[in-house]
Amino acid sequence: MSTAYLFPGQGAQFVGMGQSLYHTNSTAKALFDQANDIVGFDIVNLMFAGTPDDLKQTKVTQPAIFIHSVAAYLSIEKPEPAMVAGHSLGEFSALVANGVLSFAAALKLVCIRANAMQTACEATPSTMAAILNLPDEVVKNICNTISTQHNETVVAANYNCPGQIVISGTINGVNLACEALKAAGAKRALILPLGGAFHSPLMQPAQAVLAAAINAATFAQPTCPIIQNVTATAVSNATDIKTNLIAQLTGPVLFTQSILAMCAEGATSYVECGPGKVLQGLTSKIISGAIVSGVS
Repeated sequence: MSTAYLFPGQGAQFVGMGQSLYHTNSTAKALFDQANDIVGFDIVNLMFAGTPDDLKQTKVTQPAIFIHSVAAYLSIEKPEPAMVAGHSLGEFSALVANGVLSFAAALKLVCIRANAMQTACEATPSTMAAILNLPDEVVKNICNTISTQHNETVVAANYNCPGQIVISGTINGVNLACEALKAAGAKRALILPLGGAFHSPLMQPAQAVLAAAINAATFAQPTCPIIQNVTATAVSNATDIKTNLIAQLTGPVLFTQSILAMCAEGATSYVECGPGKVLQGLTSKIISGAIVSGVS
């Protein structure tokens, strides 16, 4: 059996995340304790006993999900991944799983990414919205039209599964696109409770900060391929991984295409590591009858 490991991104967090792992797995406990020192505040307490609003802050959400995801993966006895992938932030967890980055090095990059993204969010009022039951090309074309006609930024940002795309941009751009998409037949166009336009050109200031940190970091050659968000292809070269990881901040998350690529590469089962079951649900919708499971 060829197993692919998947790692979730922002939105999977919940109060109490990782608590059972902490108390039952010594490897996980050591990672959580190490994380507090790296992050510079008591993130473990926020994960276990904070409020939902605490966990919604990008600077908290991203390292929290990363810590939980890596701890969950390392709790597996001899995981032996054939390939790995992550949804947005989850790519950093995937890069620990395939040996490109150590836990500490990846967490430092995640913190830089999270803080830079939060700063970018605060600089420009922006948002995201989930669009249901429209073909990918229709969503993409309408976003392009709104951007051009109204001088706004709105793009197709997350290709989550067939019939589910998340758009991202300025508040006015997203609102105008939602109206046009509903008129075009979208079953729903739902504004998401996010304070920023992730995976859009509005993240360029954050991208510059992250690029400097990634280019200064040492990436090892992976022990197995990573299917990256911006290309939806298997990548095994450390230099290319860096390039794609930087591009991801302003580029789309091609999750549907990535799962199809994993299937084409021979994956026969998919294991999600980290909080929630979002990627398990998406994978089942992308590949009918897929063998999916989770470790949280």
